[in-house]
Amino acid sequence: MSNESLPGSRGRVRLARGVSPWLAPTIAAAAVTTLLTRRSPRWALAAVPLAALTGGMLWFFRDPERVPGVGRLISPADGVVQSIDPWPDGRTRVAIFMSPLNVHVNRAPAAGAVTAVEHVHGGFVPAFDKDSDKNERVVWHFDTALGDLEVVQIAGAVARRIVPYLTAGAKVAQGERIGLIRFGSRVDVYLPEGVAPAVTVGQKTTAGVTRLDHA
Repeated sequence: MSNESLPGSRGRVRLARGVSPWLAPTIAAAAVTTLLTRRSPRWALAAVPLAALTGGMLWFFRDPERVPGVGRLISPADGVVQSIDPWPDGRTRVAIFMSPLNVHVNRAPAAGAVTAVEHVHGGFVPAFDKDSDKNERVVWHFDTALGDLEVVQIAGAVARRIVPYLTAGAKVAQGERIGLIRFGSRVDVYLPEGVAPAVTVGQKTTAGVTRLDHA
């Protein structure tokens, strides 16, 4: 695979953990139909789209190395800031929409310990829909220097599987991979009370690199 050129990349790209159930059958089907084209050119009708699908999935499930950004809190996701909302308890929710073109491996905004990983069943409306708050999701809580930090991975209309990489009790470094959302989706991070956002609506973010808090 080619080297990643996103800001903060170290130039090496690997495949995300947890993609085998999706990727392995596609690669196998592409390989078999490609071999069968030697017997009959008609197999190209299947081999060509399967090869294209395999290439697309390899790109989608890329997992580039990143040099962590500077800040108390950094973005957990690649994407675009969809909304910034004050929360009744004094926190600020920053919602990041991830398109199918983004890297879908999510990272810890701050160093600390995982205190809870909760899977919540729900619907599968598009991640940009206002009702996506009720979608299938995984709710993370981290014990950090800023106190309790909540991050929510939200499945979208296509992304129907969230794969956590860590469990409660695990220690985590800032920018460390915490999980994968398969296909388009959203990630919310709740800035603790008193922490002002350093991003704006519409701004692009890079997981593990973009600073979320004002100094």
